[in-house]
Amino acid sequence: MGSPTTSTDQHPIPTTAALSPDFPFAYGDWLNHRAGLGSVPAHRHGTEVAVIGGGISGLVTAYELMKLGLRPVVYEAEQQLGGRMRTVGFEGHPEPRAELGSMRFSASEVLFHYVDKLGLRAEPFPNPLSPATPMTVVNLRGETHWARTAEDLPMPFQQVSDAWAKALHEKADLSVMAGAMARRDIPMIKAMWNRTVRELESQSFYAFLATTAAFSSFEQREIFGQVGFGCGGWDTDFPNSVLDVLRVIYTEAGDKQYRIIGGSQQIPAGLWTHQPEQPVHWPQGTSLASLHGGRPMPGVNRISRRGHEYLIEDFSGRVRAYPAAVFTAQSWILLSRVECDADLLPPEAWIAVERTHYMGSSKLFVLTDRPFWRDRDPRTGREIMGMTLTDRLPRGVYLFDDGPDKPGVMCLSYTWNDDSMKVATLTAEERLEVVLASLRQIYPDVDIRSHIIAPPVAVTWETEPHFMGAFKSNLPGQYRYQRTLFTHFMQDGFADEHQGFFMAGDDISWLGGFAENAVATALNAVWGVVHHLGGATHPSNPGPGDVFDELAPIEI
Repeated sequence: MGSPTTSTDQHPIPTTAALSPDFPFAYGDWLNHRAGLGSVPAHRHGTEVAVIGGGISGLVTAYELMKLGLRPVVYEAEQQLGGRMRTVGFEGHPEPRAELGSMRFSASEVLFHYVDKLGLRAEPFPNPLSPATPMTVVNLRGETHWARTAEDLPMPFQQVSDAWAKALHEKADLSVMAGAMARRDIPMIKAMWNRTVRELESQSFYAFLATTAAFSSFEQREIFGQVGFGCGGWDTDFPNSVLDVLRVIYTEAGDKQYRIIGGSQQIPAGLWTHQPEQPVHWPQGTSLASLHGGRPMPGVNRISRRGHEYLIEDFSGRVRAYPAAVFTAQSWILLSRVECDADLLPPEAWIAVERTHYMGSSKLFVLTDRPFWRDRDPRTGREIMGMTLTDRLPRGVYLFDDGPDKPGVMCLSYTWNDDSMKVATLTAEERLEVVLASLRQIYPDVDIRSHIIAPPVAVTWETEPHFMGAFKSNLPGQYRYQRTLFTHFMQDGFADEHQGFFMAGDDISWLGGFAENAVATALNAVWGVVHHLGGATHPSNPGPGDVFDELAPIEI
């Protein structure tokens, strides 16, 4: 367990130092060590390093490079910081309330390092059947079930839950791996995961289920896809590599999740303005914002190589040269929106970028006069609505309550992939109409519309020009590509023309869609930049590149 972070003064959140089974490096230990992340030679102090992308990985990269005495120059195409940590208000109610992107986080030590540094607060996320969720409603095939705990659901749901547990223990050695993860038994983690990768890297999640005795019934697989475990249904992940799902299970990324009070965008925005104590080279009071005159650079049009420098051309046509650059935006941008020299990446890295598979996602939010869903039905004595999982159009409904006298927020629909595409061409208002019509079939006596006090807000990430998807998720057989992207920060064996350009972001990580993994890749890039510029880590605090040979992901 890591150090506690605080949601309220009375309820500390114990953070966890979950290790990635592919590369079980303790990023939290490295980040929190008193020796810091390393140093660069004094003559490099003030050296500019390009950081392309202003999401969480870009801001962590820039913040840590600044602390080491370098001068990060952040480029951001959207001219708003946060990336897919995007928290917005409603018309007439500007206070940020709707989380269009990242909204739930595991208590990762590496992420909450920054949450704590910024003095932000968190509280349990109202996932299905979570203690933070007063009521969960499961609506499948026209039947509605109300539950506070999993035990309240009918027997078929209990059987599906048991089947999932059996599948994990029989085919994925969950109990043994959980023990190794808890003990930080690196040799055991590596041995078990390397074997799992060899056996399952070409298998889809659906095939994993269908080839277990526990899930021999199609009906069980269908229910599992709709209801799932932890944060909800998993049928949209059925075509993806089962390794991606097992990483979620082994790291407990989907368990005991939290939301950031006031919105997740406060994390990258806070790093932009935060003034670190005793930064190297820079005077006290320096922040990324002050180094940039308050605004990031415009987005990038072109990246080229000149000798040992990278030439970055931004939207204004200005060109600046850098000895190193870190690209943290969505990787497909390198294929479509940024003109790049062919030598920017080794050929195998270009292939991996081309093959990256992204998940789509849509959300629809409304602001209500109050958390009316907590009203009691006089006939049943229970709440009139609950967090909802359904096979109907909305798929997932999440309810956010800041108190009985404050407006409430409803995520009326949270969908993925094909379900997301069903609403992608609709305006927010059109989505509201079809979603309300669908929810009337589940809650015929609840007038949701009468409580809405502002126009809806919506997003479809696959149609956002600079994102083109919610996050990456590997297909079966793509482990090799992911290894190429993750290990790209190790460049000593590269040709000269391929050294000095680094990639970061959650699509470079082993587990897309989780902010802590984006942070880990940012820290890899920080190590890579320091190493490239002639610096090093302190002997008492080796970084990911220093122990890479010991922990390297298996090659297959």
